[in-house]
Amino acid sequence: MSARPVANPCFRQQTTIAAPVSVEGFGFWSGLGVRVEIRPAPAHSGIVFVRSDVDPQVRIPATIDYRVESPRRTTLSVRGTTVEMVEHILAALAGLRVDNCEIWVDAAEMPGMDGSSRAWVDALDSVPHVELDAVRPYLYVTEPTRVGTNDTWVEARPTTQAGFFAKARIDYGKHTAIGRQTCELDLTPASFRRELASARTFILQEEARWLLSQGLCRRATSADALVFDDDGPINNTLLFENECVRHKLLDMIGDLALCGCDLVGYFVAHCSGHRLNAELVRALLTEFQVVADQRRSA
Repeated sequence: MSARPVANPCFRQQTTIAAPVSVEGFGFWSGLGVRVEIRPAPAHSGIVFVRSDVDPQVRIPATIDYRVESPRRTTLSVRGTTVEMVEHILAALAGLRVDNCEIWVDAAEMPGMDGSSRAWVDALDSVPHVELDAVRPYLYVTEPTRVGTNDTWVEARPTTQAGFFAKARIDYGKHTAIGRQTCELDLTPASFRRELASARTFILQEEARWLLSQGLCRRATSADALVFDDDGPINNTLLFENECVRHKLLDMIGDLALCGCDLVGYFVAHCSGHRLNAELVRALLTEFQVVADQRRSA
């Protein structure tokens, strides 16, 4: 039986930022330096990446229609021009409820920074956020929807409360340094800042060695992300006991932002990744209604 829609969904005003902010660093995969400038945008613009280093400039909307498959990261593409590793910046924007902006970049890959969303949150928090004269569309989940297999899956479930609730689980085996981890969150700007923004990306030592053998990630070190051997992170210290699964939850929030609207439901991921997150976005947009109320909220 289908669950009833949320009785009084929380329409909220769309937002942007009051002034441009910038972040500089290098891409973990490519090693190339990149400067990112996040600029204000009007209502209904959504999130749009602008590749300023190509002529003519290419605008790439951050929606599922422009996602292309890439290993271990989220990539968007328009006519062969890409922006890569966008999930951490999208997670920060979604977590802080910044709905409209242009993201000007001078290279394809976003800077990895420390492997988390912290640098993006700090940049976005350095300027006021502006409420716009338009309400944010939303999608509510009215029945369970799952993609994946028995071993790895992600699911959207109905909720009796208006909001975005999420849970993630990973299982690397109880005898490994990562082990089994779970994280559950009622997503708000405050909880994102406190519980997820600083959670860093992670990789096993054998995976890191393979990437290096392929000529990838040569500029990144174990100080830039969490690299695990049998005993734990190499040359690094965990910020949370379950930091790895917190990062998985951060990734899921960034990937689900490709819906382009607020989501009302309970989202559960079990040993999933970017590809399954994207499959869930497509399923949600196919199966459920996006509600766009043009009246100004009271």
